Amino acid sequence: MRKLMFLIPHLGSGGAERVLKNLTDGLRDYENYIVLFENVVKYNVNGELVILNSPASKNLVKKLINLPIRYYKIRKLKKEIKPYAVVSLLEPANFYNAITKLKNQKVILSLRSNYTTAFKENPYFGDNITRKILFFAYKLVFKIFYNRVDYIVAISKGVALDAVRNFGMNSEKVVVIYNPYPIENIEELAKEDLGEWKSVFEGPVIITAGRLTEPKGQWYLLRVFRQLKETKKDLKLVILGEGELKGYLVKLSEELGLRTFVWDRDSFSEDFDVYFLGFQKNPFKFIARSKLFVFPSLWEGFPNALVEAMACGVPVVSSDCRSGPREILAPNTDVEYQTEKPEFAEYGVLMPVFEVKFKSAKEPLEEKEKMWVEILEKLIMDEELRKAYSIKGKQRVEDFSLEKIVEEWKRLIEGVYNA
Repeated sequence: MRKLMFLIPHLGSGGAERVLKNLTDGLRDYENYIVLFENVVKYNVNGELVILNSPASKNLVKKLINLPIRYYKIRKLKKEIKPYAVVSLLEPANFYNAITKLKNQKVILSLRSNYTTAFKENPYFGDNITRKILFFAYKLVFKIFYNRVDYIVAISKGVALDAVRNFGMNSEKVVVIYNPYPIENIEELAKEDLGEWKSVFEGPVIITAGRLTEPKGQWYLLRVFRQLKETKKDLKLVILGEGELKGYLVKLSEELGLRTFVWDRDSFSEDFDVYFLGFQKNPFKFIARSKLFVFPSLWEGFPNALVEAMACGVPVVSSDCRSGPREILAPNTDVEYQTEKPEFAEYGVLMPVFEVKFKSAKEPLEEKEKMWVEILEKLIMDEELRKAYSIKGKQRVEDFSLEKIVEEWKRLIEGVYNA
């Protein structure tokens, strides 16, 4: 049995971490070793865990200290375990995988972000000067180190185009392999009983899932939802996920006049308007009972939550952000196109992307927010349209099934991959 090593910063409640779990579940023909920088584990993975005890730090001095320690530990592990291939997900795992490359071991990096969008267009990474410095630094690292590896797996065509066009990646080494999803498992988990939450879903619910962080843009959904409540009094909003914007989002929700439940603060009742439910091991049982899955992201690499909602049979409305939603919902269109008006695509509805700008409760709705209100209202009322998108969505997710995607990974690892 050949050995595989996976590098990832941790196994917290993120999309890449869930992808790694799915991959190791599918790659059972290999002896898997999962190397984590820090001991954060929220997913059970198929393989042996190795903890480096080298957590991330924002302190520059600690970052510099971490560099040689991680380099030495990872290189030593590669020599001891002797894996046939080493696969890394997320930065800085990709960086350390690249610089510790050994002979006779394949090195595969998984690129999960459209970095040009992140660095050039979004203040999430700091002010304009900081973003320019980061963009230049990443470009330098990609050209010097990443082009030396065997393969670079982009999780979407948008990410692949960005890597080649803007970061100088060798196009012959860049392949697109979408994220894998255990469709049958998701369908089974979606049937699980809701328990005490059942009463929340007796009326119409719209739901979203993802970390409470800037790229996800949940504050726009709160503002849109407040307007929807004007005409749909019994409508509820469920938000799954946790993250650094929790305080801001909860405060905004309350300032909008919405009765707001917070998972670690309030006692349950069905009388709230908005439910912040935090991280849920089984989000699918909540998604499956909702009218709509709404995804207001400002930028993505490839949105797991969107595909998982479709697997649950729930119609989806998503921003047409870079990158991923268009490839999922409108696969036969130009991946570089972005809509400025509602687009009823083949497998879901694509909407204009919001600005990366925090909003207060007092600010009036902008035109894009009004568009979202109109379309969500239409879908909530139109059962036939929702049903049609539910059926189409279930058909589309078969393209991302665990079995199909794992076979692509096996061909890549064994060196017989044909794009």
